[in-house]
Amino acid sequence: MDRRDVVREYYDAIDRGDYERLAALLAPEFVHRRPDRTLEGRDGFVAFMRDDRPRTDTEHVLAEVCGGDESVFARGRLRTRDGDALFGFVDAFRVVDGRIESLTTYTD
Repeated sequence: MDRRDVVREYYDAIDRGDYERLAALLAPEFVHRRPDRTLEGRDGFVAFMRDDRPRTDTEHVLAEVCGGDESVFARGRLRTRDGDALFGFVDAFRVVDGRIESLTTYTD
């Protein structure tokens, strides 16, 4: 699978609540750096997404996914399932051997 496809699968798994598929896309040492916190480890991240994130009634609308080698960048908006925009984001992924090792999120 192409690195950009791995990133698209990541968003789809989150939006569908498919946490087993999400875990399969992440390296065990996965780290997510975001404006409000850093989440370390695949299991901790998946547990946060499943049990603790503030909103689960959302979807990621991607405007662009680009990159090569190990870096992939995604730009889009997070919105409610009703279509209300919440915020824009740019995510910087490091994808190695088909798994996401790290993600840094920038929001507007």
